[in-house]
Amino acid sequence: MPVATQPFTGVFVADPVHSSFVFAVKHMKVSLFRASFEDVSARAVADEQGTRFEGAARVESISIKNPPEFRQHVLYGADFLDATNYPEITFRSKDVQLDEDGTATLQGELTIKGITKPITATGTYQPLVEDPYGRTRTAIEFSAAVDRRDWDLSWQAPLPKGGDALGYHVQLSAHVELVKES
Repeated sequence: MPVATQPFTGVFVADPVHSSFVFAVKHMKVSLFRASFEDVSARAVADEQGTRFEGAARVESISIKNPPEFRQHVLYGADFLDATNYPEITFRSKDVQLDEDGTATLQGELTIKGITKPITATGTYQPLVEDPYGRTRTAIEFSAAVDRRDWDLSWQAPLPKGGDALGYHVQLSAHVELVKES
């Protein structure tokens, strides 16, 4: 059985160039539609109280660019992300478990459209490494499956022969490279 460890201490912030927040959802029952957020931030704090993680994505930085009317609907539609009223998606951990085998479990709260729900995410973390510039880095990657209806992301269209155009189950993943603050 893995044992929880404290593999690093201090405050680490995301390297935004080497970090991504991605979602995937079934489209037309045939493929996964994937998109990401380009403007992301994250922070991990590890001290005597344990490890805490928080992150945010600016909704308007979604990678969907074309067609423009699709981008507008996803960004500003009340049945999708409604960025005018809710410009950020956030995650804040309540408990982070980092095990000796490199696995990670994060219990926390995900807020989308002002609605906060508990989620559990699992993944991996990397041991500390010193980069060529003398900075200390680590990384954490995790994913969780959620039902988008829990956050009032309710748009749907029926397919002509039955079924839904857009799946309700969404796979969320975060790949965060963290740099220790000096």
